[in-house]
Amino acid sequence: MKKIIHVAAILLMGLASAAHAQLSIEITGGGANQIPVAVLQFAGENQLPSAITDVIEADLQRSGRIRLQYSGGISPAPSEPSQVNFTEWRNRSADAMVIGTVQKLSDGRFDIRFRLLDVPRQTQLLGLGFTMSAAQLRLTGHKIADAIYEKLTGERGVFSTRIAYVVKQEGRFELRIADADGQSAQTALASREPIISPSWSPDGTRLAYVSFENKKAVVYQHSLATGQRQVVANFRGSNSAPSWSPDGRQLAVVLSRDGGSQLYLINTDGSNVRRLTQNQSIDTEPFFSPNGQSIYFTSDRGGSPQIYRMAVSGGEAQRITFEGSYNVSPRVSSDGRTLAYISRNGTRFQLASMDLESRQVQMLTDTQRDESPSFAPNGKLVLYATELGGRGVLAAVSSDGTVKHRLTVQAADVREPAWGPYTGN
Repeated sequence: MKKIIHVAAILLMGLASAAHAQLSIEITGGGANQIPVAVLQFAGENQLPSAITDVIEADLQRSGRIRLQYSGGISPAPSEPSQVNFTEWRNRSADAMVIGTVQKLSDGRFDIRFRLLDVPRQTQLLGLGFTMSAAQLRLTGHKIADAIYEKLTGERGVFSTRIAYVVKQEGRFELRIADADGQSAQTALASREPIISPSWSPDGTRLAYVSFENKKAVVYQHSLATGQRQVVANFRGSNSAPSWSPDGRQLAVVLSRDGGSQLYLINTDGSNVRRLTQNQSIDTEPFFSPNGQSIYFTSDRGGSPQIYRMAVSGGEAQRITFEGSYNVSPRVSSDGRTLAYISRNGTRFQLASMDLESRQVQMLTDTQRDESPSFAPNGKLVLYATELGGRGVLAAVSSDGTVKHRLTVQAADVREPAWGPYTGN
């Protein structure tokens, strides 16, 4: 169980580029009460290999909370507040504007500085600087967008986070890691056999997942920095559905080694296996609560698949979902207040959310075959898989159902999304 392995044929050291098949984003629904913001080209931006303001604008527009205002027709664009004609920008209906500068340093890196200005009050709301290499352009743009978004909305941005997903194309499965906007995709694992259920470690450095490369379901954990991976669960029968504990020390998994599918806790090195559920029904899809004290899971112990919650220490399980005869795939927001899951509605399998305090349920999508929900680390968006034209695509929707966008890879089937955590990068 503790053997460390390198799979040369299917596993590249670190992450291999998959730039030929990036996720493309289509915005399909926008939020209400959007904040009008103008992002001006940064002075000296033409020194960069591509425009960092394009990254910032795309992030802010995708958020659904911000409406971009036309920022052209100004030459040269102001780089200091003293150069801004605030009356003109009020006439353009901008409530806020972003200005900045780019300076190339002697070591080849770039100094990026930006300011976020309140147009009606003619004051500065925020000013930050970054030193970056050309390779860090997109990440820096995402960080700037995060800072702007948080200052304007009071919510932490997620543009600099990453997502994992599985692409099936021409009989080949690839576990990919990409920026939250679907760009800069890299392949962590490629195989002729299915890869399912990726789950991020709390620090964002590792993924747990299920691979069928040995002709059976085996749970691995995988270092994204080195490509090194380790078998966590390879018992008799099926080993599936890994979910990290918030402290990163253990996984909840589903094993059938003792007959039937039951929940177990296991250390991340494969040691100290402890059975959590004890019944004759199918228990599956575990997910830790943010405080690590409870596990949500799917079970048919009541006659149909429903979502339950039980203490990590054991004891009786409490049923959570009651509306409808089929509710599966529980995921809980980072604040512990909202449950996202898949609910059967007639012939449709749709993404739903429940306020765990009031138990009020809302259907978030109108699609036919949703699966695999995953919250953004700020709890404001849910990433999920669905079908479009007979193949899998990814989509995201805000927790109130108003903001929607879709991510696709041309001529490929995309499934099994998992939104990564905040990291120190």
